[in-house]
Amino acid sequence: MLYRRFGRTELQMPVFSCGGMRYQFKWQDVSPDEILQDNQENLEATIRRAIELGINHIETARGYGTSEMQLGQILPKFPREKLIVQTKVSPVADPQEFRETFERSLNYLQLDYVDLLGLHGVNHDESLDYSIRPGGCVEVAQQLQAEGKVRFIGFSTHGSTDTIVQAINTNLFDYVNLHWYYINQWNWPAITAATQHDMGVFIISPSNKGGMLYEAPEKLVNLCAPLSPMVFNNLFCLSHPQVHTLSIGAANPQDFDEHIKTLDLLDRADEILPPILARLEQEAIATLGEDWAKTWRVNLPSWEQTPGEVNIPVILWLWNLAIAYDMIDYAKMRYNLLGNASHWFPGNKSDRIWELDLSTCLAASPHANKIPQILTQAHQLLLGEEVKRLSQS
Repeated sequence: MLYRRFGRTELQMPVFSCGGMRYQFKWQDVSPDEILQDNQENLEATIRRAIELGINHIETARGYGTSEMQLGQILPKFPREKLIVQTKVSPVADPQEFRETFERSLNYLQLDYVDLLGLHGVNHDESLDYSIRPGGCVEVAQQLQAEGKVRFIGFSTHGSTDTIVQAINTNLFDYVNLHWYYINQWNWPAITAATQHDMGVFIISPSNKGGMLYEAPEKLVNLCAPLSPMVFNNLFCLSHPQVHTLSIGAANPQDFDEHIKTLDLLDRADEILPPILARLEQEAIATLGEDWAKTWRVNLPSWEQTPGEVNIPVILWLWNLAIAYDMIDYAKMRYNLLGNASHWFPGNKSDRIWELDLSTCLAASPHANKIPQILTQAHQLLLGEEVKRLSQS
């Protein structure tokens, strides 16, 4: 395993983390005696495999159902000082409720402290305010820190880049969990800001949210050859030293196997990546047209600025992935979350686009004339059954 300094925490963080949202028994709390033995045995085997590989960062959340409770049966069996344990608790209006929720997490984990406490889902103005206002959740986290129950404080986010940068610039946080990978590099300014504040940078779900790369379409497989799409994406992310760790949401012990192939390639990333990056860019230009491929995002309105709260940037992005790389299943999965995932994946689909007047919000876009038609085509291609976030399942 390779390790990187996790910002000002000074923790030596493995470049892969064991994310805890895929192996748990249920997304809701249950009585411990309801947890099936084979599920618990699989979870414990997954943790043992992670630690055997040197992946000693175990990451979970109060919102991950039975994950913490089940980890509490295995983590105390390891030398505590050799683990980096992170849980996450959502910020709420009542800071006492935040504290009580954290105490429940610590009790489930059967630990005296966590190394990393993340404020979970700082996605919009309200959750940021709950976090940073005087007497808010960050102050509670700092009290827990003073009590020895928390070593370092961070936040996780699915929010806009502006929101993330605003949170980073408070300088209240030691690290950030955010989305950034080859197919979605929008948050690079947030990573730059985190680097300036010497924060740890943890990438959320690069293989799932980063393209369902474990089920990649044949076209993408060919474009990424000789690497698998997962290894390519890992190498792309880790070739940037500002990125410290990538989450592997392992569901079983075998889920680490493909990822660890990345380790031997890191010192040759400058040689391996350019031909693959060139092929991916050339294919996007060939299928989408050079002008569109290079300028489609220019001056697009946010979903808040758009009639009907249609999330134009996200829909066009998913359309591009579907057309350029045949990533239709991934695009469908993400598109059908729109309208169903609140601030975790905000905005609406483009099902009623011809009823809306987009002329004002698209006035500054160089592609204003063709965007409504593409939004219509995207809806026709990507519409499927409505999708809920995993935690709502």
